[in-house]
Amino acid sequence: MADSRTNAENTAATDAEAQTFTEEERAAMRERAKEQRRSRRASKADGERDVLEKIAEMDEPDRSMAERIHAIIKESAPDLTPRTWYGMPAYAKNGSVVCFFQSAGKFKTRYATLGFNDSANLDDGTMWPTAYALKELTPADEERIRELVKKAVS
Repeated sequence: MADSRTNAENTAATDAEAQTFTEEERAAMRERAKEQRRSRRASKADGERDVLEKIAEMDEPDRSMAERIHAIIKESAPDLTPRTWYGMPAYAKNGSVVCFFQSAGKFKTRYATLGFNDSANLDDGTMWPTAYALKELTPADEERIRELVKKAVS
């Protein structure tokens, strides 16, 4: 069935859709499309390089936190494959992203986030956290991240 909207209506609908997402969200979607095209030919080394490049682009204190989280995840779950996901450092198991780091600068928020997707084995009853706000990393926070990552991949 043909679209019965006029050109003016189509333009207005396109303008409204463009305003639905922020520029940062649209940029993340463009990055995800690029990642999907690259993933067909990317190796684990390519994923590691991409993650380290994304971390290097971050402002402080996100960069330092991301570097520590990257090291903790590699140490705690060496079977996870580093890769980018929507332009963020992420770690996958069998092709599915288990966890990711979102810098505060990514979407101009007041804190960075360590997030876990539904493939993470963090189930605890009928309700459990899947994202953690990060302003800094203490030794206790680092230990908690180790525990979460190990549980997520168990």
